[in-house]
Amino acid sequence: MICELEECNEICIALFHLMFKIVNDEHSSKVKKFILDVLCPLISDSDGVSNELLDVILTNVVEPVKSQRKYAYNLARELIIKTSEHLEPYIQQFFNHVLILGKDDDKLFIKKKVYDLIYELNHICPSILLAVLPQLEFKIKSTDEKERMGSVALLAKMFSEPNSTLAARHKALWQVFLGRFNDISVKIRIKCVQYTMHFLLNHPKLRGDITEALKARQHDPEENVRFEVVVAIFATAKKDFEVVSSSEDLLNVVKERTLDKKFKIRKEAMEGLALIYYKHLTNPEVVPDATKNAVKWIKDKILYGYYTPGIDNRLLVEKLMVTKLVPYTLDTVNRMKKMYILFGTIDPNATKAFIEMQRHQWQVRKSISDLVHQIKLPASEERNKMIASMNNTLSKFLPEPVKALENIKKFSLHLVSNMELLKYVEKFCDPYVTCKESVECLQIIYRQLGTPNMANIYLNTVKKLMERGSSVIVDADGIWSLVQLVQDVLKNGETITELDLDPDTAGEKGLRLLFVLTFTFPAHFNHKDTIKGLLNCLDAKHEYVAPLVLASLSFIGKFKPISEIFPDLHMVIRKICNEYIRNGTPKEAKHAIRCLYANTKDNIEEVFSPVLEIIKENLNGEKNRFFLTAIVALGHLAFYIPDKFRAGIKNLISRKIVKDLMMNDLTAARGGTDTWADYEDLCLETQCKLEGFKLMARWLLGLKTDTINAQKTFRMLNAIIENGGDLLEKGKPNPAERAWLRLGAGCAILKICEQKGVGDMVAVNHMYNLAELAADPVPQVREKIIKKLHKGFKSFPYKSLPLDFMGIYVLSGFDEDKKLKMTAKSFLQADINKRSDYVKSRMLSGGDSGPQNISHQLADYMLVFVVAILAHHKAFSSLQDVEHLKRIRQALWFVLEPLITKNENYSYPFYQDMIQKIKNCSDALNPDDETANHKIYAVCDLANGIVHSRSKTFARKPFLAEPTIPVSYYKLSDNPSYQNTQVYVPEEILLSKGGVGGGLAGTSAPTSAAAVTTAASTTRTTHASENDVEDRITDGEDGGANDDTGSIDNETASSSSNITSGSKRSLRSTNNDSTAEDDTATTITMATTAAVSETNGQSTKGPPPRKRTRNT
Repeated sequence: MICELEECNEICIALFHLMFKIVNDEHSSKVKKFILDVLCPLISDSDGVSNELLDVILTNVVEPVKSQRKYAYNLARELIIKTSEHLEPYIQQFFNHVLILGKDDDKLFIKKKVYDLIYELNHICPSILLAVLPQLEFKIKSTDEKERMGSVALLAKMFSEPNSTLAARHKALWQVFLGRFNDISVKIRIKCVQYTMHFLLNHPKLRGDITEALKARQHDPEENVRFEVVVAIFATAKKDFEVVSSSEDLLNVVKERTLDKKFKIRKEAMEGLALIYYKHLTNPEVVPDATKNAVKWIKDKILYGYYTPGIDNRLLVEKLMVTKLVPYTLDTVNRMKKMYILFGTIDPNATKAFIEMQRHQWQVRKSISDLVHQIKLPASEERNKMIASMNNTLSKFLPEPVKALENIKKFSLHLVSNMELLKYVEKFCDPYVTCKESVECLQIIYRQLGTPNMANIYLNTVKKLMERGSSVIVDADGIWSLVQLVQDVLKNGETITELDLDPDTAGEKGLRLLFVLTFTFPAHFNHKDTIKGLLNCLDAKHEYVAPLVLASLSFIGKFKPISEIFPDLHMVIRKICNEYIRNGTPKEAKHAIRCLYANTKDNIEEVFSPVLEIIKENLNGEKNRFFLTAIVALGHLAFYIPDKFRAGIKNLISRKIVKDLMMNDLTAARGGTDTWADYEDLCLETQCKLEGFKLMARWLLGLKTDTINAQKTFRMLNAIIENGGDLLEKGKPNPAERAWLRLGAGCAILKICEQKGVGDMVAVNHMYNLAELAADPVPQVREKIIKKLHKGFKSFPYKSLPLDFMGIYVLSGFDEDKKLKMTAKSFLQADINKRSDYVKSRMLSGGDSGPQNISHQLADYMLVFVVAILAHHKAFSSLQDVEHLKRIRQALWFVLEPLITKNENYSYPFYQDMIQKIKNCSDALNPDDETANHKIYAVCDLANGIVHSRSKTFARKPFLAEPTIPVSYYKLSDNPSYQNTQVYVPEEILLSKGGVGGGLAGTSAPTSAAAVTTAASTTRTTHASENDVEDRITDGEDGGANDDTGSIDNETASSSSNITSGSKRSLRSTNNDSTAEDDTATTITMATTAAVSETNGQSTKGPPPRKRTRNT
């Protein structure tokens, strides 16, 4: 009857509204059934259902009514199910108006809950939506991001729910949904990725599609999307480990993210992989094959993180090492087994990272120990200075050192005032501390630093520091267990099978692990059983055993000589070492000498007299492999104890090495055209000569101050380089041997020059000949000499090559091999950074950093040596050789780029003044040689052009020191006020476009042609010629560490009104392929004029120059 009334719709709406309002928990099931019996006919018998009535009904199935009035929800749910056939067309019509036509009524509540309503109706009665869901395909492709987001969120929930068959029933909609993983909106891509966990857990059949989508999104340009990819994978692993561990594709996605440029993504990826590895360690029998395959590279990938720049990465890897890779919570034997498995199965690069990690942790422990030692000293100003310096050192072990320094200072003051805290920190640093004691000390220390929470920055900073230096996985018991494991492996015991190690490498890996640990934990080896166990390893007759065991014993002896604690074992070691010196390989003999020296404290002559006799016996015998062994042994004996047998060693070197070996070539001429060969393929005599070079270098390093013998040695080594490796010029060595010989001579010179005293005796012409090896025609020679050069600066500021040798890098700017050039560029940048960091730390710590003290430390001073080396380069034959001048310009930029563009202390006036001062001098080697001087001036002009065009600022800010000119390379002018204003490069190079320093920074200021003067027209008094030796070096591609220098875009140079007095010149930047006309002649003339105007009237006499720019 109601349906026949005119106002039936209003009456029905009111009735439905009332029923939903009054239904509650006090109503019995009969009452609720009665209500349904009343309401259902009103829908089924009516001619239509209005949107207003639908709004009343459907409002009860969505939030907030669904949660707040659950009885109304249940009533609406039952009503929809019972009347679904009648409601379906009206619901479809409503969604059609909203989703397709975009028509809606703002008065309807459900209009704002369209996507929620679809989700709930799908749960209540899916059949109602058969015609609605396909309409979502249009909505998900909408241009409105908000609409796409709503439809994506809805479909993600509906597709991913347990037991959902929606993807199978609506395949087209599923494919459209997958397309949203590549949506232009970052928020939508993130939403899609966040739901992948539910797909992976609930729908095995959809894992393939989802995995492919994740593989695509792992390379997303937005970091948050990549982060969510990793989070989703490991959120899945935490709920169902097998889903991820059995999928190689998902594991490979995470593998790639360990190399992500963002730390938070790398962190999430490495922590997840570490978790998978930990699961494998604890239960290796039940993991899937995909995990077993992944475990092979997971360890490597985690350790590779130690190479990534940034201390945060190192802290993460160190934490994962002790918690997941080698869990410190395991018992001693199992912990050592896990460490053996780790070290025995990682690749060489990961091995280096492991070693580097142990070394860094040792440095932290030592620095903390040194701080404790200083705090325990009586209070004094000197002690306070040392504590301040150590605080600065410790802060560099943490992220954001400047911020960390404040908390480190607070920690130092805390140690001074709290003796109990100091006691536990001292115990923590004790080299004999056990793992258990170390953990206990850390817990006590943390309790005294405040409440553990994120707001306690002081505690968190100290915690990071202490964790870096903690020793929680290695102690004396652990070392003994590891020695036993290695012994069993060397005997081919069951340990190999138990730990699943490679039988071919397990023994060597185990001994190498012991060797690494003797460097960082030598105190834990100071037990008789442990040392005996190491000596018993020598019973295994493998070539790698003796060197590693003897090297391990050497580190043990450096900590505390075995002769002092176990005299009986020392006697055993003496006999073993003497045998290796007599009949062993060169490597075994080398380590035998080191082992004896490190473990002998008092009776040096008694121990080494028999050694010297053995060496003499072998040197006097035939030139066989024992002769080679004797040369190596003598070199190390001369290095460690040069004063004990001074006359005997010198006599052997002069007669047997120099006279009989170096000055003779008894082997018949060796044929061949190859320019390089492996060391093992060289003839024995050549190998002996190479070891002879090393012998003489070690001998001089041991003597330290024997300048006379140093000069003689330098002359001989220089003659070998000058003659191309054939000292006697008889043509017997083949090209490969000559390459090795000149390389060996050059490396020996570099090694000697690391030592102050003997190293200062190298002559300037020797230096120029040595530098030529960096441009040697054989690429292997260039590669090895640059590596040796870089190694010589490794220990800066202690035992290191002088600054002079930094100039050798410039010849790598000629290298055609792009890889070698990039390697040299990275070495140069690292050496420059090391010097810059040292000067900065000296200044921050309040050290003596006056101009006189840092002039030989700053890398900026290398320019004076760069100019000299380029001017004396054998390929520089003529000032009119425009092509070579262009190559010189590129080589100059090779070294000037890091000095100009990556130098926070860069000063344009400093470089300008230095170049002008060089130009005011003459060649110290040949001061009267006009050609030699003009070459220097031409290089100066090119350098001035680069500095002038590449500088971003021209403000005359004070530099850390004044320009000084080394008198060993340049002769100062007799006239202190003399200024050389001529330009010595040809006009053709001035007018050339492109390249560094040419056509890069032209100026619009007019310059007369008379201002451009070549070296041929100069009026300056010049000097006599030098001997020219032809050496062809071809021009190579210019490449830096990250880009090609030859194609590098020019920096924008700002204008400066004070470059020259009374003139305004603007500098503009162009690129190499620019078609603009650049007057480069004006640039170089401007630079020269500016340099003169800055230095005019100033004396060229600066602070007294050093003979060698070496650290003191």
